[in-house]
Amino acid sequence: MNRAHDHDTADGHAGHAHSHAPVPVSRRATRLTLAALIPAAVLTLVGLFLLWPGDLKTEPWTGAVNHDGVVASVRIIDCADAAEPPVQTPEQKAPPVCGDVVVRLADGKVVTTAIPSGPGAPEVEAGDKVVVMETESFEQDGTIKYDIADHDRTDGLWALVLAFVGAVIAFGRWRGVSALAGLAFTFAVLLMFVVPAILQGSSPLLVAIVGSSLIMLVVLYLTHGFNAPTSMAVLGTLTALALTGGLSALSVSLLHLTGMASEESLYVTFVNADINMPGLLLAGILIGALGVLDDVTVTQAYTVAELANANPNLGFGGLYRAASRVGRAHITSVINTIVLAYAGASLPTLLLLTAGGAPLGEMLTNEFLAQEIVRSVVGTIGLISAVPITTALAALVSSRGEGRAATPRRTRPRQADALEQAWGLPPEADAFRHPAPARHDHG
Repeated sequence: MNRAHDHDTADGHAGHAHSHAPVPVSRRATRLTLAALIPAAVLTLVGLFLLWPGDLKTEPWTGAVNHDGVVASVRIIDCADAAEPPVQTPEQKAPPVCGDVVVRLADGKVVTTAIPSGPGAPEVEAGDKVVVMETESFEQDGTIKYDIADHDRTDGLWALVLAFVGAVIAFGRWRGVSALAGLAFTFAVLLMFVVPAILQGSSPLLVAIVGSSLIMLVVLYLTHGFNAPTSMAVLGTLTALALTGGLSALSVSLLHLTGMASEESLYVTFVNADINMPGLLLAGILIGALGVLDDVTVTQAYTVAELANANPNLGFGGLYRAASRVGRAHITSVINTIVLAYAGASLPTLLLLTAGGAPLGEMLTNEFLAQEIVRSVVGTIGLISAVPITTALAALVSSRGEGRAATPRRTRPRQADALEQAWGLPPEADAFRHPAPARHDHG
């Protein structure tokens, strides 16, 4: 029997969402893949079961009552004639604006309030949708006071979300739909498992590991289909994520980071003093790294698959070298992306430290900036490690051996689906949807 019989073809599974041609995969590689993925999936499910939060006990809301409303009119007057002139600080250059705003609330009630003033106060005009805060006056007991707290951004946000969904579906078609489903699943895991479990006192690092593994296992297969390249991307992401977690823990310990460098972190300890703040910092680093890791690993795995399909004579070494060149180009651009993303998030703190005249050395060793440096450096090391790991795994299962060409495969065209017809697009070539029967050479 010819040894070519020992190679299975990745038949692609019906309904696969990618247009990549099938790549033959050896039985041994398939067994090794399942031997690694099945334990990872089982451990993730066990961790999910053990860490799943019960009913979250929350304190009853005791803050101000907010109402939706529409500005009916704005009347501007001289501040000298105002009953309560706004406080003007020396730093404020612009003159204050005084007057009254008439707002019609959602329940039909009409209220009058002062024009918002102070740093960051919303600027309103007739027709604006606003959020009105109802409080009890401190000066007169039983007197209700109304103040405009913010603009109502509900309609604008919904319009932005719909534009995003439309753009994703128009460009990605059914793959875009699966990507949106994966995004919805990610938010569900974060809001229904990760956040409640941490609030209930579970280890933030363990929760982040289980949550990240669950997101990765479900979203990658949902978005890219159950096939060899996606499986290699999953294995590469798991390995790089484990390395990132270990480096993060080591860095936090060596640098004595407390995870309480920001006002938000301090407020979290007031709400729940039992939360492990260094662990919460580690959890944030892991979850943040996952979003970029899966991008890099999927790119590498499918690059190898496409190279193997384009040149069946490439063996493991040829596939690894060619795909690694793509990976190096990808990583060099992603590194700058990561640093700029964290720098943008830290820009207000950078402004405060610079305006305060702090020396550069003190600025960089400040705990808040040190946290962002750790996020950038550890995340980048994790990304760098993901490239050779994923490339090697994908090349291992995609290579057919040096100098051996694969038997050509036939595919038959398919009819355009309903969504493609609606957009007037030709049917997308997808060999996984209608694979020709596999032919084995029995010699």
